[in-house]
Amino acid sequence: MAKKDKELVEEEKISAKGDKSAKSEKTAEKKPAKNGRADKNKKPNIFVRIGRKLKETFSELKRVTWPTLPKALKATGVVVVVVLIFTVLVTAFNYGFGELLKLLTSLGG
Repeated sequence: MAKKDKELVEEEKISAKGDKSAKSEKTAEKKPAKNGRADKNKKPNIFVRIGRKLKETFSELKRVTWPTLPKALKATGVVVVVVLIFTVLVTAFNYGFGELLKLLTSLGG
């Protein structure tokens, strides 16, 4: 047991020194996986990744606290009112600037 420990310490010293031959021997000792893939960190295919994302999305949607119908209608009403107010304001400014432009062009011509 002590002999193996000494060998490991010596290998670590060699690798710490930067001996490339020792490193190349270590990498040559690695065996590929049983299914023929040498890289275990390889990404799964696109369908597996999309499936995982969909599963995460649906599990997250289950935890969402959905508003009640009256709250949703009230929020929708507020949005519609604000949009109408801004529409009226933008239309009024547009009309005012248009009339101002007509006035300026009629004076200059």
